[in-house]
Amino acid sequence: MKLGAFSISLSVKDLEASKEFYQNLGFSAFAGHIEQNYLIMKNGNALVGLFQGMFEGNILTFNPGWDENAQNLENFEDVREIQKHLKSKNVELTSEADESTSGPASFTLSDPDGNMILIDQHR
Repeated sequence: MKLGAFSISLSVKDLEASKEFYQNLGFSAFAGHIEQNYLIMKNGNALVGLFQGMFEGNILTFNPGWDENAQNLENFEDVREIQKHLKSKNVELTSEADESTSGPASFTLSDPDGNMILIDQHR
């Protein structure tokens, strides 16, 4: 099963301070807008999303259909197929994608320690 590009989405208290911190680690702004309370920071293949006031806790994020440069992959597993596979393994989902649709969709689950995982397909 291929989950696509991986990033961590961090819930931050001060977006500007977090931006500066990650810039000091060699990251640069890749996407997003401070005015919209989020930035995606990139360092090589590593992606860190900084989100202020959008959600609680941190989220492991996978994007089927994208590589780490947010470029479309020619071949990828649709989010609904990934969801069906996990459900067949009796993995409990906290939200589900509508399996009767196509295109953009997402679902969420938590690992055994309560860490939130978002599978988020944008195309």
